[in-house]
Amino acid sequence: MIDIKVPTVGESINEVTLAKWLKADGKWVERDEVLAEIESEKATFEINAEQAGLLKIKVAEGDTLSIGDVVCSIDETAKRPADAVQPTKEEKKSKAAKSETSAPHTDVKASPVAAAIIADKKVDVKSIPASGSRGKILKQDVLDALTHPGRKPGGPLFSRTDRKEKMTQLRKTVSRRLVEAKNTTAMLTTFNEVDMSAIMDIRSKYKDKFKELHGVNLGFMSFFTKACSYALQELPAVNAYISNDEIIYHEYCDISIAVSAPKGLVVPVIRNAESLSMSEIEHKVVELATKARDNKLSLEEMQGGTFTITNGGVFGSLMSTPIINIPQSAILGMHKIQDRPMALNGQVVIRPMMYLALSYDHRIIDGRESVGFLVRVKELLENPSSLLFGADPVKSLLEI
Repeated sequence: MIDIKVPTVGESINEVTLAKWLKADGKWVERDEVLAEIESEKATFEINAEQAGLLKIKVAEGDTLSIGDVVCSIDETAKRPADAVQPTKEEKKSKAAKSETSAPHTDVKASPVAAAIIADKKVDVKSIPASGSRGKILKQDVLDALTHPGRKPGGPLFSRTDRKEKMTQLRKTVSRRLVEAKNTTAMLTTFNEVDMSAIMDIRSKYKDKFKELHGVNLGFMSFFTKACSYALQELPAVNAYISNDEIIYHEYCDISIAVSAPKGLVVPVIRNAESLSMSEIEHKVVELATKARDNKLSLEEMQGGTFTITNGGVFGSLMSTPIINIPQSAILGMHKIQDRPMALNGQVVIRPMMYLALSYDHRIIDGRESVGFLVRVKELLENPSSLLFGADPVKSLLEI
């Protein structure tokens, strides 16, 4: 019998939570097969089988464990069941293809009268619980949905049910750090807005060629990362932090990007962003965001960072005051791009505008630096050609 224990996942981590069992108790497991996911205050890790055998689970999902605790055991002396023959690669592919072709048809079905009412009243079909055979939406289903709007599909009327859910280690850490940031920094927020016309024109003109050459989409994050890297080097206080009675200035830009993962907010880091090309930044953003969604980020990928960028605009936020990611001293909030009337050369024109918010620690960053940083980022984004030199090409030519 082999005991599988909670591994050491970080120097400062003493407790973890058994987040999810991927194999059932008493099932046969293969060597190196993933058995469970454990969650620390910083990341999610996998527990693998050290040998093939029968699995005996000893802790439940949601249990808090210490490093070294036994989570399960494997009986490697047990006889392999007849139905536990390890499939070949070809068999795996065949099985996957079969499951795809045999997948149930998921198109919404409705009776003619129900479909007519849905079209006329523009009802969201997802809000309509179907009572007909094989999931068909009937007339009465649509009328019920119209009579009781806002109700959870299929949920009982006048429900008073509460649901309790234990906080994950990651959520506990996020909560603690947010409160710590509010209580230990002199945090202020300053705002500006940027005309995104030039960047949107560039993306529209070059996005296909960019993807063809680099294999990645040309997004907004690379422009913002580049602009922030220039501005951070010009205003080093925004790229610094306080340690005891000293100020530590970074001569490099490790940009943390806030990503909404399934189990909470994480901030993986793009190292030396000032030295990366646009395509390299975009590749790194995709890589980190994908790992975050799959709970595959390593501790190293989330540690450090000298400045953070968060994009609430992807969720529709028009304006917000982001909280500093301590021990950093500033965070830039991007927001939704929205067409607004602007005064340009004495004329009212419609422009795609984005509000920017910079939350900063006033103990180290003065108003001059905070406002100057946002103004510089605005200048670079509204004149993207200047990102090549860090200044307007004409001004560089004239040395002004």
